[in-house]
Amino acid sequence: MPQVLAATEIEQTPLPSPRGLDAEAKRSFLRMISHELRTPLNSIIGFSEVLRCQLCGPLGAPEYMEYAQIIGDSGAKMLRMVNQIVEIVRLESHAADLDLRPEPLESLIEEVLQSLRQEAQTMGVRLAAEDLSAMPWVQADARGLKTILVNLLQNAMAHTAEDEPVVVRARRIDRRVVIEVEDRGPGVEALEAHRLLRPFEKGSRAPGRGPDGAGLGLPIALLLSRAMDGDLDIRTGLGAGFTAVVTLPAA
Repeated sequence: MPQVLAATEIEQTPLPSPRGLDAEAKRSFLRMISHELRTPLNSIIGFSEVLRCQLCGPLGAPEYMEYAQIIGDSGAKMLRMVNQIVEIVRLESHAADLDLRPEPLESLIEEVLQSLRQEAQTMGVRLAAEDLSAMPWVQADARGLKTILVNLLQNAMAHTAEDEPVVVRARRIDRRVVIEVEDRGPGVEALEAHRLLRPFEKGSRAPGRGPDGAGLGLPIALLLSRAMDGDLDIRTGLGAGFTAVVTLPAA
């Protein structure tokens, strides 16, 4: 039987961040990252779309259309990575503003699933939730919890074979709410699972599972869970699939 490892059993190693900076210096660092990197990337993405759509006239050789698409896709990938890095720095340096309040888990999960339907359909993966109407309320930041769910679902989709399901379930246990995102992918060795909770660490993906990520989704989900007085555990093993387990306070 595959060995199962929980993230809470692993030594908690602080994630990288600008060390030795005071609060104002950290805020300045985040402002610099946001402006100096996001602004040119938005220009790259926007003007590549202008070229691809030939808004100012035909480009000529058909290869230019392909190049414009590559430029736009590469810019979008870089922008996603910048946004994730900024989020990790904000969370690790306690600079994130979270509004913790009672939230209906049913509507949050439904909204996230709907936002990922097209992506899942393109990848040939089925998204499902177990009995949404019975899901409890949770004490959380709505935006933060949706970010957790999106990251965990996209991670599961990337490791799920075509026509296989990715399942979300939730239940209340005493004063905590447990949310599970489960896939039936190949899983990873239990003793190697801790790697995936560190930034830029990635597991093997199922063939054809969309664009390669930077390995930041699980670390962000972990930091957000802890910022909301919760935690993230992993249950996995070779051939046993992969289940991310988020525990948060019940409302």
